[in-house]
Amino acid sequence: MLGVFVGSAALIIILSVFNGFESVILSMYNTFTPEVMVEPAKGKTFDPGLPVLKGLRDDKRIANYTEVLQEKALLRYENAQYIAMVKGVSSDFLKRKKLDSTLVQGSFILEEEGTPYAVIGSTVQLYLGVNVNDNFRVLQIFSPKKGASPSSLSPAEDFTMRNISPVGVFQIQQQFDESVIIPLSFARELLGEEKKITAIEIYLNNGESVDDFQKDLSKKLGPGFKVKNRVQQNELLYKILNSEKWAIFFILTFVLIIAVFNIIGSLTMLVIDKKKDIAILSSIGADEKLIRQIFFVEGMLISLFGCLAGMLAGLIFSILQQKFGFIKMTESNFITDAYPIAIKWIDYVLIFFTVTLISTIASSISSRLSIKNLGNLSDDL
Repeated sequence: MLGVFVGSAALIIILSVFNGFESVILSMYNTFTPEVMVEPAKGKTFDPGLPVLKGLRDDKRIANYTEVLQEKALLRYENAQYIAMVKGVSSDFLKRKKLDSTLVQGSFILEEEGTPYAVIGSTVQLYLGVNVNDNFRVLQIFSPKKGASPSSLSPAEDFTMRNISPVGVFQIQQQFDESVIIPLSFARELLGEEKKITAIEIYLNNGESVDDFQKDLSKKLGPGFKVKNRVQQNELLYKILNSEKWAIFFILTFVLIIAVFNIIGSLTMLVIDKKKDIAILSSIGADEKLIRQIFFVEGMLISLFGCLAGMLAGLIFSILQQKFGFIKMTESNFITDAYPIAIKWIDYVLIFFTVTLISTIASSISSRLSIKNLGNLSDDL
């Protein structure tokens, strides 16, 4: 029972910690990853002036509607150069929650009194050595002119160059930290795109179903557009998180299997010790089925009591860690000081059914040993 208790508690605690890390990572991603993204099925850009897309602005289900125009460009800051993703966003972008929590330096300002500003990723700052407190140095952005033919005499004429002052640095994850956030109007000048955009990023009001909204919008837009939810936008990230969690679950389940199968050894010793009692039961009319049931129920009771007690202990530990954070992380520069915990009831259900299945198999094997050589035992008695 103690072995099952420890195995069940360990499974609950470790899965809760993995859930906690998953929540922390996804919360960091979700600041820049919208709930729904609209992209063209073919090509890079599309016209946001379509009637269906215009109607989205008045959709009461939508809390935030951001138009995005992005493309890779060459950045230069004094003598340093770096190729990054330049992302122009409409004014609604700044209305998103937790933007300031991603900042490591400066402020999240894109436009003030008609002057455009840039907020850069930490990777861009690292390669270019950008000082957001220096008002005398600007960030130069070079983008190939749209439809221009290469010029061998003056290559500089093939590029559009714009200067912009960086005022903030954000840090989330490398995928985002290699980008520069600028106003949409500035991006249009830089990329030579007057009307079209590359994507629409949408956040829904609390309580709205993302799946229902995605299906409804996909039906309205037709095959010319891709409507993606967060999982589809970051398929690799979600696959990695799920595969790690399942790998840990199966590893600890093997430990639990060893603990549960110790019941076979315990019940076998019990059968040997209770030989005379088994023979007496048989002599007074107990059939093989009843004797098997006695040992089967005992094996199940040992397993399930151990499992339930372990799950309860794991729950209490998880709640205490969640509330007080008494087990700290060694890395002081991580986003959280203590190990994060997120309780998901599906884990408890999964562990209970896993232990029940293993216990049923182990108890069945043990119960069969109880009636082995039952006839010889009765004769000896």
